[in-house]
Amino acid sequence: MKIIITGSLGNVAKPLAQQLISAGHDITVVSSNEAKKNEIESLGAKAAIGSITDLNFLIETFENADAAFLMTPPNIGFENIVENTVNVGKNYAEAIRRTGVRRVVMLSSIGADSPVENGPIKGLHFIEKLYNELENTSVTFLRAGYFYINFFNDIPLIKNAGIIGSNYPSDVIVPLVHPNDIAKAAAEELLKQAEGKNIRYIVSDLRPAGDFATAFGSAVGKPELPWIEFKDEDALNGMLQAGVPKEIAKLYTEMGRGIRKGIIQKDFMERGPMVTGDVKLETFAKEFAEKFSA
Repeated sequence: MKIIITGSLGNVAKPLAQQLISAGHDITVVSSNEAKKNEIESLGAKAAIGSITDLNFLIETFENADAAFLMTPPNIGFENIVENTVNVGKNYAEAIRRTGVRRVVMLSSIGADSPVENGPIKGLHFIEKLYNELENTSVTFLRAGYFYINFFNDIPLIKNAGIIGSNYPSDVIVPLVHPNDIAKAAAEELLKQAEGKNIRYIVSDLRPAGDFATAFGSAVGKPELPWIEFKDEDALNGMLQAGVPKEIAKLYTEMGRGIRKGIIQKDFMERGPMVTGDVKLETFAKEFAEKFSA
């Protein structure tokens, strides 16, 4: 199969490309970074270097493809982030429509079913609606849990303040996912003979937030590390003081509030919940410890 992978050589796209190349498929990796060209080609893939905001580039890249893995960067610019994300989704949808790609797997997220209280996930909500309107193209919405690797952002807080936390309490259950598990699920979906529009959740573990402190604290030699619930205002100000752009900080504060209220987890929990990924919290904690001590 000729398969297009967006996302350059990121945490999901690279292992996905490697899996599909090893299975003998014709893979093109889309990247905006010319410097990635040699690395992409060294994997055995073709490199399509250009901007995902350029519709003509996407049409040229998707031409004659059998399937495409579509993802949008988590933060496109520092202003109008949700709008920018949706605009990329519109470009993808139009390129799929014009080239007639028959199979699409979209990297979505838990919480994409809701139009409110989900922060940066809101853009994915509207993109799912766009892809639902594609005719003659089967689409799987691969709704991923909260990325384990987001916890790398908490390392300075642990080192400087001896705490970890967010604006939700320690007993809130959070679906978690490892990028490798997403890549495995995406590869399975891309190769399926599927019809219509389908939702698949990919979650590696399902744990209360307090377990994050226990697992990471034990892994980095701080077994008493506490999970602290912040007020929304304190969470926002903490991110701003750490240098996070204001609009991004507001979106992530909203996402934490959505987790606290159960809005983001709601659909996933009502559907099962199904935990199908392999990488559990304690296994990822080893990766966390390596990053912590690097």
